[in-house]
Amino acid sequence: MILCGHKIERGEKKYIKIHVNEEYALDVILYCGAFPGKTLVVAAGVHGCEYVGIEAIKRLIKELNTERLSGNVIILPLVNAQGFLSGAKQVVPEDNVNLNRAFPGRQDGTLSEQIAYTIEKEIYPYADFLIDLHSGDINESLFPLVFIPSVGSDEVNRLALEGAKMLSVPYRVRSTAKNGLYSWAVQKGVPSLLIERGEGGRWSELEVADCMEDVYRIMSYLSISEQKFKLVQQQEIAKAKYEESTVYGYWYPKITAGNFVSEGDILGVLQPYPKGKPVEIKAEFDGVILYYTTALGVQPGDAIVAYGRT
Repeated sequence: MILCGHKIERGEKKYIKIHVNEEYALDVILYCGAFPGKTLVVAAGVHGCEYVGIEAIKRLIKELNTERLSGNVIILPLVNAQGFLSGAKQVVPEDNVNLNRAFPGRQDGTLSEQIAYTIEKEIYPYADFLIDLHSGDINESLFPLVFIPSVGSDEVNRLALEGAKMLSVPYRVRSTAKNGLYSWAVQKGVPSLLIERGEGGRWSELEVADCMEDVYRIMSYLSISEQKFKLVQQQEIAKAKYEESTVYGYWYPKITAGNFVSEGDILGVLQPYPKGKPVEIKAEFDGVILYYTTALGVQPGDAIVAYGRT
């Protein structure tokens, strides 16, 4: 059969490179199962300092056995390889663009846009389902969650939701994002999820193991793997609030990711630079803290805290 333009036989594992331009190529690992079935795409390293998914994929590459697969798995282990190697926060260092804001991309654009364009043309057409693995970046504290799409067709959104329910994260959050790797895939007809686990540019053995399990859970959902999992209690965030900084200055959070807050609670304080009156950020409703920035310095438009209620 053909995967990503390459011929591959049943039971075969193949390392390939998909060229983005003359100088840059995406590393891709293809797993063609011994038995026919659906194809899952797993991406990590869109943001180079979000390490849990990156390490989980590194281990999965060694662990997956094509002889036990009914279907195929396509892995992009480091979508933003230079961002990972250079420790660049949230952006592709070659053009300083957030790749998860660069879709659908352009063939003649910046490197980020070219990567986005290449993934759409060379990866999406083979996918029955896609998961994009993320974490809280080096300046973010985050509670495990999955973003589910609302910008696809009813059927694509439904299939993504059913997959999300299989995961071990405690919360799922409906997203209206349109310009990321997973959200653009949804608009191209591929059920997709963005899974968040880990924070602060760190990783742990437990987080990596949990992330690997989530990949296996989706493989089970797609019947690519015969593994069986018990459902974990999960809640959907019915209403979310995303606060952004309105000033250049200092940010003093008063919260912890995963903790509950009540309407009127102070979530944090913005102190303008070089001078100005402090601005208290208060909860508009009862909810749970999903993530927040731990950075001391912020500027207008920076995300500072997200919370939601079920």
